[in-house]
Amino acid sequence: MSAFRITCLAAALAAIAAAGAAQTPATTNPSTPGADLGAMPPVMDQGIYAHAIFNQLEGRWNGSNTEFRWEGQGWAGTDYDKLWIKSEGTVSQGAVDDGQDRFLYSRAITTYFDLQGGLRSDIDSRPTRNWAAFGIQGLAPYFFDLELTGFVSGEGHLAAKLEASYDLLLTQRLILQPQIELNIYSKADPARLVGAGFSDIDTGLRLRYEISRKFAPYLGVVYQGKFGQTAIFARQAGESTGDFRFAFGVRVWF
Repeated sequence: MSAFRITCLAAALAAIAAAGAAQTPATTNPSTPGADLGAMPPVMDQGIYAHAIFNQLEGRWNGSNTEFRWEGQGWAGTDYDKLWIKSEGTVSQGAVDDGQDRFLYSRAITTYFDLQGGLRSDIDSRPTRNWAAFGIQGLAPYFFDLELTGFVSGEGHLAAKLEASYDLLLTQRLILQPQIELNIYSKADPARLVGAGFSDIDTGLRLRYEISRKFAPYLGVVYQGKFGQTAIFARQAGESTGDFRFAFGVRVWF
């Protein structure tokens, strides 16, 4: 079930990229005699483009068991307006955990940031939850990739997610990337083992080698921690509240 879902997601992101590439507008040159060749060319900012990337397709190992983690996103649209698909989750002992899928519309509000809004669905081995989503995504000063998103559920629960990463170029192909993800919830959801307040953190340090810009295997170390009520729920369910793991995987984009 989990492998089928991941395969479908990869196919969807690849389809977005293929569709955008097929619709990339071709430039036109004046061919009519007497055309004003000195006129300013039009600004090419309304073409349809697409991009899809998996930042994480990785195994995580702590000496006793291995998890599989994916995190990817894709978009199609113009320089100003885009439709996004974002997905992440973990497969552990045959069950999908921490599954989140987001379907968003974005509008460029500055040169470096987009305003985003849409829907989030938590779909995994636990009860499904649906949220309205609203946030920003872009490139912060000093070239930090930043996403900050707020959520409101149908039951009136509030949540927030912060995601940030930074690419440190050791060489033109060898890149060190620190990454962090934080989650906060206003109310507890015991069915999903989520507590109120600061819930969990997923952070890591990955060293990748870009064989090409589109394909880069990597190694790293990651930490997953649960706090407060979330840690209490995890202990009651016999789950770990925090551990370090070695990570090995590949980063790909289309």
